[in-house]
Amino acid sequence: MAELYLVRHGQASLGADDYDRLSATGEQQGIWLGEYFAQRDIGFDRVMSGTLRRHAQTVDAIWRGLGAPSVECEVHQGLDEYDFHALFRALGDQHADLAQRATRSSRDFFKVLRQVLHLWAEGALDGCAPETWSAFQQRVADARAAIQHGGGRRVLVVSSGGVIAALTQQILHAPAATAIALNMQIRNSSVSHYFFNRDTLQLSSFNGIGHLDDPQRRAFQTYG
Repeated sequence: MAELYLVRHGQASLGADDYDRLSATGEQQGIWLGEYFAQRDIGFDRVMSGTLRRHAQTVDAIWRGLGAPSVECEVHQGLDEYDFHALFRALGDQHADLAQRATRSSRDFFKVLRQVLHLWAEGALDGCAPETWSAFQQRVADARAAIQHGGGRRVLVVSSGGVIAALTQQILHAPAATAIALNMQIRNSSVSHYFFNRDTLQLSSFNGIGHLDDPQRRAFQTYG
């Protein structure tokens, strides 16, 4: 069976005007991950990512750390994160208190995000959000099929936390609440490992940060 290394992008710029770019911390996370792969002689014959800038920047950082000739990156829109800004806007007057609480601190933001995702999965934001939960699930499934049917013996995919959580939930045949719970745990530049062929995708390990597992790198263990 082939191997899939599914990586969440490095830390982005949460709170900035443009979230969709790596912070200096996010770039360093990606470089260290590439070095981690190089130290273990882990190379890739196929690379995929979503269309977002933070995905492409993470791929670039990994290759810099890996120090190997780069492989052309395939881009698949199904690997893009849901639009959390749009989900908050979709709350409207009915849930205005949630939107207000999310602005108090980063801790409050993630607590509220969990609640917003549950509302989204339950269909409470349908007609207000630009994408339904079922549409999100379908495009993640489409990306999963593209990974499984696209070839490669060792495949690197860079995506976002929501996509990684949903893909894992799907292959475990778990409920939507599982995807939301997993989403809240996934750390920047973490690696989830799977074995796959055209017919199946099996989870081997989830949310690993071996490249950051050093007391001197504790400040680089981030979620945003």
